[in-house]
Amino acid sequence: MLSLHKLFKNDGNPTSLDEVITPSAAQKRALMDAKNDIRDHLRKTIREATVSVLGMPHMVTPRFRTQGSWAYKTCIKGAHLPPQEMDWDFGVYLPVTAWEDTSPPRAMARLYFEFVERSLADLCEQKGWVLDNSNKRCARVKISDWGHVDLPLYAAPEDKFRDVAEKSVLDSSMKRTNHLRENASLEEFSEKGEMPNDFWVLMDEIHVAKRDGTWQKSDPEQVANWFDDRVTEHTDQLRRVCRYLKAWRDYNWESGGPTSVLIMIIVSKSFLAIRGRDDLALENAAADLAKRLADDVREVGIDLGVEDFNRLSPADRIVASQKAKELQQAIYNSRHYGPGLVGKAIANMQAHFGDRISNDASLVVVDNAAEVRSTAAARVAAPAVGATKAGWRSK
Repeated sequence: MLSLHKLFKNDGNPTSLDEVITPSAAQKRALMDAKNDIRDHLRKTIREATVSVLGMPHMVTPRFRTQGSWAYKTCIKGAHLPPQEMDWDFGVYLPVTAWEDTSPPRAMARLYFEFVERSLADLCEQKGWVLDNSNKRCARVKISDWGHVDLPLYAAPEDKFRDVAEKSVLDSSMKRTNHLRENASLEEFSEKGEMPNDFWVLMDEIHVAKRDGTWQKSDPEQVANWFDDRVTEHTDQLRRVCRYLKAWRDYNWESGGPTSVLIMIIVSKSFLAIRGRDDLALENAAADLAKRLADDVREVGIDLGVEDFNRLSPADRIVASQKAKELQQAIYNSRHYGPGLVGKAIANMQAHFGDRISNDASLVVVDNAAEVRSTAAARVAAPAVGATKAGWRSK
């Protein structure tokens, strides 16, 4: 039998998949610089427009936060660049003074969306970027042929922002270091309009503006908190396996395929951490994908099971489920080869991940069935319900 673990993770070896799919320092810097330029520009222009354009009784200053794959620490390089791109998901949050029943004023959604895109168009002209208005739920700024910044536009009650900010200042938990996602003091973030993670944990009543002029209740922090809890429960191997499966998705679908959040939720539900064997953990996760991708996917721990996170069509669900099954079988079969078939085992992995899987035969080592069977699952104690960020436990 063979261990394929080092093809995926090999203690920082630049040829392992874990390293190959990691964005370069230069790419991260370019996205971060663009995000900061956008933040500084919108902070000024939105504040100036809150009275004259959005009709508020007084000026308010927007808040911002990084979310999505950079918050989850699951961002990877695409397999096909272009057309695939890396993205930085950067939410824009507007404190709203008036509130109609359970949402911001309906007329404000379209005004908000249109103003932000006009403002971004000016910045894009200055920077040589491209404004992409094809997305129904966010503004998008393409900074290169490999990367863009997505800007979903949110609103929440102004008094809620104020109450949460005051509570955050007094909350001693703000002083603790969050080992899962970057954190800093309230003062450090507030200076630029970005608020720390613990601030957003306390926020609710958040709505996102859509291009069609409507609002939709939406809080991305729910997914982030839930996933953080799962990583605490299952170790960082969970995050790595999700990244491998995103790489598998990107190789097999130039566009479309299972969303990153869908992959994260399915894999997290039944994850079994196996110390030093990312290949086995990946095989198990692929089997879970094969079983669950054909059906609706809901998670009580995120939103009480309201949303179906599987946005694939019925036909696409079947295709995705079959591809995941083929991946699981390829890993299983390759592990059961003898030492004379190392090259074929590597070729099998390349069939599902492309040439980002190394040809280095030394990364595949002989293993025996007894050792594999005796490999203990590496679990840590699950946090108590009251200690979780999401507030619910996964079943």
